[in-house]
Amino acid sequence: MRYFDSDILTVADELTDAYVEIFTAPPWHQRDPDATRSAFRERLETDARRSGFRAVLAVSADGEVDGFATGWLTQAPFRTDRAYGKVIRRLGADWVEEFLVGSFEIDELGVRSRARGTGLARLLLSAITTTAPHGRAWLLTWSEALDTLAFYRHLGWQEPDPLPGSETDIVVFQAPG
Repeated sequence: MRYFDSDILTVADELTDAYVEIFTAPPWHQRDPDATRSAFRERLETDARRSGFRAVLAVSADGEVDGFATGWLTQAPFRTDRAYGKVIRRLGADWVEEFLVGSFEIDELGVRSRARGTGLARLLLSAITTTAPHGRAWLLTWSEALDTLAFYRHLGWQEPDPLPGSETDIVVFQAPG
């Protein structure tokens, strides 16, 4: 495992290649690879400057990124861009403020197909959350990523109950404990 903070940009090309391969394959196969590459690279350059940003990469013997996890400390005020507005709508602003602000947010977790089934995703998730404040970590994922949902449930990550009538296409998970 290789650990990074803002110096993640020194391996941005390798990380971006892995991201595009993972997040343009099923169930995300409707994504355009070129647009995905551009959007992720732009996001990475901004995210690497966030307070508490961390990244963990698993690199193969041939130097390619087999898997990665990125995240940061969730700051107040809670954001409303990207999918964050859906989190507020799903769980309520008060709940978000109490349980997510100040926690470590896992933004991305991905493993290339050649490394799946090896326990790498579990290792990356553990590595990125080891220094989460008071063990508090959270993430969100797409409700149609069924294998991903099963993975987090299997590891004991908890799904907060959504507010009545607030279903969205995202699912929020909190770290066990």
